[in-house]
Formats: sequence, structure tokens, C-alpha cells
Amino acid sequence: MINKSSIIFLILLFCRALTCQGQVIIPSPQQITLTKGCFSIKDKGVTVYAEDSTATYLSLLIDEVVPHIQMCDAKEKADLCFVRNPACPPEGYTLHITPDNIKIEAADNAGFTYSVQTLRQWVQTGPDGEILFQCVDIVDAPRIKWRSFMLDSGRQYQSPATIKKYIDMASLLKMNYFHWHLTEGLGWRVEIKQYPLLTQKGAYAAVGEEQQGFYSQEEIKALVDYAAARNITIVPEIDMPGHAEAALHSYPELGCFNRPVEIPKLGFTPNIFCAGKENTLQFLKNVLDEICTLFPSSYIHLGGDEAPKDNWNKCPDCQKRIADLGLKNSHDLQLWFSAQMAEHLKSKGKKAIFWGDVVYNDGYPLPDNIVIQWWNYRGHKDLALRNALRHHYPVICSTNYYTYLNFPLTPWKGYEQARTFDLKDVYMNNPSYKATQESNPLIRGMGCALWTDDGVKEYMIDRRLFPRILALAEQMWHNGPLMDFDAFYQRILHKKKWFENRGYGFGPALTEEIDNNYKWE
Repeated sequence: MINKSSIIFLILLFCRALTCQGQVIIPSPQQITLTKGCFSIKDKGVTVYAEDSTATYLSLLIDEVVPHIQMCDAKEKADLCFVRNPACPPEGYTLHITPDNIKIEAADNAGFTYSVQTLRQWVQTGPDGEILFQCVDIVDAPRIKWRSFMLDSGRQYQSPATIKKYIDMASLLKMNYFHWHLTEGLGWRVEIKQYPLLTQKGAYAAVGEEQQGFYSQEEIKALVDYAAARNITIVPEIDMPGHAEAALHSYPELGCFNRPVEIPKLGFTPNIFCAGKENTLQFLKNVLDEICTLFPSSYIHLGGDEAPKDNWNKCPDCQKRIADLGLKNSHDLQLWFSAQMAEHLKSKGKKAIFWGDVVYNDGYPLPDNIVIQWWNYRGHKDLALRNALRHHYPVICSTNYYTYLNFPLTPWKGYEQARTFDLKDVYMNNPSYKATQESNPLIRGMGCALWTDDGVKEYMIDRRLFPRILALAEQMWHNGPLMDFDAFYQRILHKKKWFENRGYGFGPALTEEIDNNYKWE
């Protein structure tokens, strides 16, 4: 029979093993100092003090770290204490673990949430089933304000449970925005009560596997709440005027020639929303009214990318609009169209995000509530970034090299060799990371994306994200110089099993590790 002294000895031995082995947190804290000993939680659970006993970070603590807690009204008596400290930076926290207790300080609920996410990676199970925390002092805060992950649910539909999985992943990696691409040529995914055909027809426009479906307003509200509890703001994207084939399939009168459109299997077509028709503009404003009600986000993404003007150049309504307004051309018409939508959002206290396509050329002035998302580094290098800054527009950096995680490590379907990259490329050569190091307050932060081109089904997503998304999370969050790549790669290998145990599958990290038999499917 094991006596009490033996149990204590085993715990101390285990703590020593933890210290020697070293814990790994990704993304890396700003400052971390290991100290001697462990804080141990027995079967009875832990007493917790927090000024707000209903705070969502306490539910996260119970769900992911300590199953049983008992609230305590005196912080001096608590095992685990959350203390407000206005001196902490926004979203930052300090974590102090001793053999006697755990003390966390933060200025806001975001900081407390991220401290729990750190504990989630720090907790261990002891030799007798105890919950153990290696003693440590951590000081942490984000490097940049905007840290986002985008999931394309337009080309391929994912279940609400899958959306939750990646919201949780984003929060775990200390991102604060979930950019949700909800409309596409292949499918319209968000229920709009005023226009039921958008989901009755548009959500089922494509015929491929996992390309049918939509999210009801009730499902969306539940996902918004789920995200908010993890300090994630969902930013919906309603793409306009391009990538509109599913909407035009539902309501052909919104296009230039009032005729049904073909749904592309891949890519996009010139069948875009008509900018010359008042009924089309009103339709989109009505859609945005419902979107603003569903999503409390201060930001609504309006797309604006890849909108071929072939139809606009021949459409009498569009050409009349250009002539009546004295616009230069169809690009100028898109800027005018974008300004109308942004002004509508402005009237609701919202900001509009547009892809960098809208600033490739100067023209009709955009209002002061817009943000530019720089993406097409492959095609235009930093043109959108520099033009946006020249016009004093805030910028989110999310270049296709190297933050588009749908780009595989080796060629696959429509992705030729020039559209591939591995973990080292991301870590060493990411133009978005380099841009966010500029001392320009207009550069708000960085995003990464998983587009579902070429039929990226749900089971394929993890292997495209992991482990490369860990490098991007490190670049977004870590407040200090990046460590040597080889050292970071070792940390990923150390943490791989931990992520896999939580349901995130890993693909290959480095191109040199892939043999000719590897299948991205």
C-alpha cells in the first residue's frame, strides 16, 4: 500500500521530470520563467475566486482544465485567483503558479480567457491521477491587435460542429477573429428571412460532395455566442459584386441580363451583381440589414475580389450608371458600388472590409469606415498594401504567400508547384509577418485562411492547417523576436501528440519529408 509520503515523493519526482523536460506553449508567451515545484489539485477540485462568477472564461476553465471548481468569495482563500489589474495590456495577462496557488491578473476578460488557454496547454496529469501545474511565472500579451483565421464555407459546406471545432482552435491559438466566408458562386450559406430562395436554391446550387447546405439564423446565433465565450468575434463575409453565381441562380433579376446563370465547378465567372439596377442595390442592403442583426461584429466583410467586368461593360444599366455619375470605367463603378455598401454599414455603426482588389487603381473615393485586406501577393506583390496605406486605409495582412493554408506542400489538383509551401516557408519568409513589423498604426494585424477550392472536404481540413497554422499563430501572438526555426520546429514536434489528442490531425511539415506516395486526400 502506498503511503502519503510516497505519494508526495512521486509528485515531486514528476514535477522534477516536467522541469527537465520543459513545457511547451504555442504560441510562445512573451516571458516565461520556470520555478521549483508543482501546484496539485486533488479529487475534491479547486476553489476559485473571480469578481464575476458568471464569466465565460470560468466555463472554459471547467470544460478544458479543471472539471470541478468551487467559487470562493475571498481571494486570499482561493486556490486559483483571477484578479483585475488595469495595468496589464489589452488581452494580456500574468500567470503566477506556486506550490500553494495559482494567481492570474488581466485587465479584461480577453486576458483571462487567454490565461485559461495557456493553462490548458500547461496542465499535466500526475502519477496518481492528480491535476498538476509546474510552477512558473508567465508575462504575456499579443504582438498585434488583429489575429484571424478564415474558413471558406461557401465552396464547401461544413457542419456547425466543425465550425465550433475551428472556433475553438482559433481561441486556443490566441486568435481573436474568425473570418467566415459565407457566400460564394458555389453556395449561399446564410439564411436571409426576406429572401428565402437564397438558401432554398442557392445553398444547393453546386452538385459536388459536401457542397449543399446552409446555416439557419438560430445556428448562427449559437455559433456567435460560442465564439464570444472564447473571445472570438465572428466576421461574416458576404461577397459582392463577384462570386455571386449562387445568389443569381436564386434571383436572376439581380444580374445584368435577367437570365439564369451557370454554376461554375471551379473558379468564377463574369456573372456578378448588377451595379446599375436599384433593385440589386436595395436587395444587398436588405441582406446586410439581416447580417448586422445576426452578427454583432463591428466589421462586416464585403469581399470585392475577382469581379470580372465583362457583363458590366455590355450592360446598359451599368453603362448608364457610369455615364450619369461621370465615372471613368467599370473599375470606378465597382468603387462607387462598394462605397454605397460601406456607407450603408456606416449608418449602422459598422466598418466594411474589402479585399485589396478595390485599391489596385485609384478612382471613386471610398468612405472612412473601410479596411483593406491584402491578399494577392502572388499576383501583385505589395501593391494593395502600399496603395491602402497611401490612402490612409487600415490594413489586415493575409497574403496568399504564405498564409493561405489551402496551398499544399506538393502539387495537388489545381495547385501547381508555384502554389505550394511548407512550414519553413511560412516561418522564414511570410510577407504578412514582415509587413506587421512595420511601425505603422494603420497595419492592424494579420490573418490566415483555409479556402476550400478543389473540394477540400471536412476530413481534409486538419492536415492542411497543421502544423503550418502553428507558425502563423506564433507570428501573430508572440511579442518578441522569433526563435530559430529549428528550435521552433522541435517545439512543434514536442506538441504534436498534444494537439492530436484533442482531435487536430497533422499533415507533413516540410516538403523534404514527403515521399512520392503521399496523398493529400
